[in-house]
Amino acid sequence: MTRLIRSNAGMKPTNPARSPYFWAIIAGVTLVLVAWMGRASYRPVITGSAGPAFTAFTLDGESVSLAAYSDKVVLVNIWATWCLPCREEMPSMQRLYEALKASGEADDFEILAVSIDAAMGQEDSAGRPGGDLQAFADEYGLTFPILHDPSGDIQRTYQTTGVPESFVIGKDGLIYKKVAGPTEWDLPVNQELVRRLLGG
Repeated sequence: MTRLIRSNAGMKPTNPARSPYFWAIIAGVTLVLVAWMGRASYRPVITGSAGPAFTAFTLDGESVSLAAYSDKVVLVNIWATWCLPCREEMPSMQRLYEALKASGEADDFEILAVSIDAAMGQEDSAGRPGGDLQAFADEYGLTFPILHDPSGDIQRTYQTTGVPESFVIGKDGLIYKKVAGPTEWDLPVNQELVRRLLGG
């Protein structure tokens, strides 16, 4: 009886690192680990969530953070001078501000209008020139704080889809209203929301 002996001499040993499946599995595991480790940063910025911390600059170049207004109701408005809907919306924000001042309620309320314009003399990633924020504020008679974030980081932080986009944040740090696009901020519904959050 003849025995058949199979030889492995002609077979090459397989290296798992050369297999496309091996690298697909490694990539999948890496993605899952990265997502799990950074899961806090993937929370959506929606009504009921905490208003994310941010830092921007005053027109005098001083650094300002949202944390400095933790004892106030804050309307965070993200805008740009080149944005026509922003220009349409700004006067209503000023009217809201003045209405609350006239009733003595403005002490616990602030509007932080954060421009994402490029710095003066520079262009943003879309080629738009930096806007003159002081001239804009003067043109519209704005008396609430105009802030500047030329890096546009606030858009990523607040996960905005464009400008204008606004967030009403209560004294507890939670977002009570989110508006994508322009709105009339001095309408009764918006005034009532702010007054309710102020405790009035």
